[in-house]
Amino acid sequence: MYRHYAIVIHKDSDSDYCVTVPDLPGCITAGDTLEDAQNQAVEAIQCHVEGMLLDGEPIPETKEIAFHQDNPDYADGVWKSITIVLPDISEIRVSRPGRIRKFFQWFSQTTQILR
Repeated sequence: MYRHYAIVIHKDSDSDYCVTVPDLPGCITAGDTLEDAQNQAVEAIQCHVEGMLLDGEPIPETKEIAFHQDNPDYADGVWKSITIVLPDISEIRVSRPGRIRKFFQWFSQTTQILR
């Protein structure tokens, strides 16, 4: 299962590429190159979602890039879409509570079953 996140990338002449994930407030990362920044964004999103699940926080729904583009906080940024691969949980049984159960609960509430 896949989930798409809009990211915005900023680059000042004297800095690395900075990546912000508007749908996940506080999820920010950076990279030396544009490609590195995008790769770091994948890891940052996955870690951010895991942290939210550990804290029992709901995971916000993702929005299209167009939804965020008029926000002045993201002016002059380059927009990209990052695809996160969520694990296939169809054959996994969870017998003990914990962070994995929270993840599965969130996953089952936010995905559609395709048959």
